[in-house]
Amino acid sequence: MRARKNAALPKAQVLIEALPWLTRHNGRVVVIKFGGNAMVDDGLKAAFAQDVVFLRQAGLKPVVVHGGGPQINAQLDRHGLVSEFKAGLRVTTPEAMDVVRMVLAGQVQRELVGLLNGHGPLAVGLTGEDAHTITAVKHLPTIDGESVDIGRVGEITAIDTGAIEALLADGRIPVVSSIARAADDGHIYNVNADTAAAALAAALGAETLMVLTDVEGLYEDWPNSDEVISRLTATELEKLLPDLSSGMVPKMRGCLHAVRNGVRTARVIDGRVQHSILLEIFTDEGIGTMVVPDDAPPPAAQHAAEHVPEQAAEGGVR
Repeated sequence: MRARKNAALPKAQVLIEALPWLTRHNGRVVVIKFGGNAMVDDGLKAAFAQDVVFLRQAGLKPVVVHGGGPQINAQLDRHGLVSEFKAGLRVTTPEAMDVVRMVLAGQVQRELVGLLNGHGPLAVGLTGEDAHTITAVKHLPTIDGESVDIGRVGEITAIDTGAIEALLADGRIPVVSSIARAADDGHIYNVNADTAAAALAAALGAETLMVLTDVEGLYEDWPNSDEVISRLTATELEKLLPDLSSGMVPKMRGCLHAVRNGVRTARVIDGRVQHSILLEIFTDEGIGTMVVPDDAPPPAAQHAAEHVPEQAAEGGVR
């Protein structure tokens, strides 16, 4: 009997670690960008759905934003269309845009909604087109000092959170495909999912932005070291941006945008690890890289604040 009780103690410890997070995040919006290998591995997809539903049942308000890189690549190959990237963004011809739209809204989103709804009638899918949730104009990135046309790739100009807020108020989990419509010509644009997630997090006043990726976090000195930076401020991140690999730039720019526009923390975590969301949010150690605003308290003070009730930490009842 004693051995059985002792074996259960680690589970109790994890729950105790989760308590301050549950208290602080109760009723708050958490935006999660779903992507990478987690999108194609059945076990990881199932674990992701469990994590998101757990957040919702624990009193948080998760919003999922997804891309679909691996699935889009596969469909483009089947259609004989070449996959090309410039400045970390997919070159999207009108023909490729048709495939992107079909895959995101008709395949990836439907599967993800289905996985979430396996736990109850919770998830509702929509795209950035719906209710003008995301409005964009043609994006022309600068490469080697010159503007480059990369096709139907959008730069976000406006966010309308009305549809998402209505779903959250109804207890639902919005699942948003990163597609946008232009206000002027009505063209449909492919929007980078990291950028879309960050813009939605800021517009919704989210507590946290979480970006799932295929690396452990932001490395200290890649490729010379595999040491992951556990925490850095917005200014520290901004200084690192010019030296980051092209694939990490949209993710880290998104994190920077989020924390400079009211989001308390932005986190890049390894989506290849089962239940990485819960490990990052609900344990003291965490597993990824956390970006905080420049005026955030130092780690020790922040840790202490998170381990007292919110009313006490903030000096009163909200």
